[in-house]
Amino acid sequence: MPGVSVRGLSYEERRRLAVDLTRVLSLYRSILDAYIIEFFTDNLWGTLPCSWQEALDGLTPPQLATLLLEVPRDGEVVRSVWPLSLLALKSTARALAFTRMPGFQTPSEFLENPSQSSRLIAPFRKHVRPKKQHEIRRLGELVKKLSDVTACTQVVDVGSGQGHLSRFMSLGLGLNVKSIEGDQRLVGRAQHLDRELLQTLEKEDRRNPQGVQASPRRSPHHVVRWVDPSALCEELLLPLENSPRGGTRLLLTGLHACGDLSVALLRHFSRPEVAALALVGCCYMKLSDPGGYPLSRWVAALPGSQLSYRLREGACHALEEYAERLQDEAPGLRTHCYRAALETAIRGARPELRRPGVQGIPRAHEIKIEQYVRRGLQRVGLDPQLPLDAAALRAQQAQENRVVAFFSLALLLAPLVETLILLDRLLYIQEQGFHAELLPIFSPELSPRNLVLVATKQPLGQAFSVLETEDG
Repeated sequence: MPGVSVRGLSYEERRRLAVDLTRVLSLYRSILDAYIIEFFTDNLWGTLPCSWQEALDGLTPPQLATLLLEVPRDGEVVRSVWPLSLLALKSTARALAFTRMPGFQTPSEFLENPSQSSRLIAPFRKHVRPKKQHEIRRLGELVKKLSDVTACTQVVDVGSGQGHLSRFMSLGLGLNVKSIEGDQRLVGRAQHLDRELLQTLEKEDRRNPQGVQASPRRSPHHVVRWVDPSALCEELLLPLENSPRGGTRLLLTGLHACGDLSVALLRHFSRPEVAALALVGCCYMKLSDPGGYPLSRWVAALPGSQLSYRLREGACHALEEYAERLQDEAPGLRTHCYRAALETAIRGARPELRRPGVQGIPRAHEIKIEQYVRRGLQRVGLDPQLPLDAAALRAQQAQENRVVAFFSLALLLAPLVETLILLDRLLYIQEQGFHAELLPIFSPELSPRNLVLVATKQPLGQAFSVLETEDG
């Protein structure tokens, strides 16, 4: 998918992009702020311009994927005349969003086996799903390169979970790694997996003495600690006992650091002990408001820069995955329509109950809409035998493609929200006199939050190009 490459933008161009984004988001905020489950209760289809309704009405999911999201099936050509205002929305959504396409088209490590990365040896794949295999390899190798070019002595993996990334960086790439995680249970699991991997690697060393590495292997050093985004975490900055003398230089990293955890890493980057940062954020809806966004003075001063919970939540959706479901006409697409019909029934029975959480209804797409609504009523504590208007439910189900079309519009705009959040973080780093770039590092089909923020205290110049390459 086309888009803006951050590396090609000067500081002033980045600030102008922030201005453009806030203007566009203000223009289409009614679409982004809408909850798809209120499609019928709030007449969302009626909020669209009549010319848009005429253009989108009757389009099948594959046609939406082709015409709106521009992700056609092989060989598919769909012709349609659209109003200029809808074409402008589509063009603007692509022109202003950061590109999320890495330098490779397909994760080549999975060509032979879709479940096993050919670029990770078997011991590092154990207990790790393909998505995570791809992520730890790509981010781990980038961190290793960044550590080398910035002469860092220690990597700190914050929000390390079960330690898959830390384990690969330490036992696979030879880095000196401290792992910080707030959940004692996850840390215990990580330490168990460390011991298991170390034993496996030692057995392989005995079977193949010629391949034994010269320096002894070091497992990550695990620390149980919650990191408060509003306070300094001294533990995060402390050197390990085996760190080389002559001054500690830290590289902070986080793989899908959730919500305010990303903010904590960004704020700790300004400390003199920290030389570099490699951060992949996620869960933007969990950012504190205020406090987690905006961070930069520039974005904070822009009219329309505030992002509601709904906008930030929408920015976490996977456009590529949804486009694939549209192409395949996946039966699960009708679930949004069913849930919107359920919301109508809930409001009819209890008007003050709005958007309640509904526990998942198994295989919802395989049951009739009336069955779904009755099960949903029961899950929110209402009488499942309430009288239902069968004709009204059938009329709502007949609008299934309209629901899908409206959701696709919101999904088309969602990358602009993510772009503004990440741009704000870049500007926050640059306002302090430091250097920051964004790189698409993961395949978006495997890992939708695939942009890594790389920050350094000194400009890397030509050395930065090393980080963009895919190892052979």
